[in-house]
Amino acid sequence: MATAEPADNAMTFVCLCVDCCCLPQLRWSGPFKLHNLKTGPATQKTVTRDEALAYYSAMQKIRRLETSAGNLYKEKIVRGFCHLYSGQEACAVGMNAAMRPQDNIISAYRVHGWTHLMGVDVKGVLSELTGKQGGCARGKGGSMHMYAPNFYGGNGIVGAQVPLGAGVALACKYKGNNGVCLSLYGDGASNQGQVFEAYNMAYLWNLPCIFVCENNGYGMGTSADRSSCNTNYYQRGDVLPGLWVDGMDVVAVKLATDFAIDYVLKNGPLVMEVYTYRYSGHSMSDPGTSYRTRDEVQEVRQTRDPISSFKDKIINAGLVTADELKKIDADIKKEVDEATAAAKADTEIGLPELSTDVYSNNLEGYIRGANPSSWLKHSTLNKAVNM
Repeated sequence: MATAEPADNAMTFVCLCVDCCCLPQLRWSGPFKLHNLKTGPATQKTVTRDEALAYYSAMQKIRRLETSAGNLYKEKIVRGFCHLYSGQEACAVGMNAAMRPQDNIISAYRVHGWTHLMGVDVKGVLSELTGKQGGCARGKGGSMHMYAPNFYGGNGIVGAQVPLGAGVALACKYKGNNGVCLSLYGDGASNQGQVFEAYNMAYLWNLPCIFVCENNGYGMGTSADRSSCNTNYYQRGDVLPGLWVDGMDVVAVKLATDFAIDYVLKNGPLVMEVYTYRYSGHSMSDPGTSYRTRDEVQEVRQTRDPISSFKDKIINAGLVTADELKKIDADIKKEVDEATAAAKADTEIGLPELSTDVYSNNLEGYIRGANPSSWLKHSTLNKAVNM
């Protein structure tokens, strides 16, 4: 059974008196696992009300967005691939909370939430999924090929994004912009040769790259322990240092990423394993029950869910009230419902767009069509991002 490993962390109520008022805050403490590191992330943090509301809202919006995406797929309005991130929200929200304006991220699939966190509104994500003009890639990218400023996708080839991430880190070093790249992949991609090649080059060139293995327990339908001789993915960089963090804990992920960013800027690449769990199947065509039991999924939902567990902690600490969170939930539902309706009503792209936005600057002006003797005029409708 590949359930998320419990972390021995705790959040407790703290009163800090300011201007004679007791302000409730949340003090977090928890462990990390280290490889080739003398010191690790901070093991204690005081979470403020504003941080708690921001983390909760972001995770809840991703969960609601993915629910809508799944429903659109079932309605056959999403007609391509559709990989959901439900259960893994704390990974993206925690990492994103630590990122600075000059930092970058690249991933494979399950990027709907990341696309939104990096600046695309909910309607832009759902329109992209449904092949509509209002999508972030005008509906031509779909689930696996979404982009945003400092977000390089969305890539469909397992593991291929990892060396690309090293390349983005090389660009950061070349430009001298003090940025890093988070190069995300899953346990299913961890045995790809190109992953280890990227480790090697990043180490030799001392690149500011954080190799992030989102270990959700399964690569398609194969559990991690059936595909990997060493499931301690944070240790698999050999001489590269490694860091393990509980990916169901948004605060832990944020602290781990804070540390990782600082480390790679000073010392070069690091491997970070984010231990998490996906509730859905590999994709919407996979029920996710032929290789694991329903009881296993339910047990994680009840005991380790990143949203409900964080919700309980911030309510118990007095940071927020249950009614405040209900209001946030209602507002998010309204936003996503309206975006879903707008995506359904959006206009589909036409065949003339087959040859648009293929290159940011096509020197030839024409692109060969499906028939070698037919040539299509290239045109640009949108400004390329990340150029």
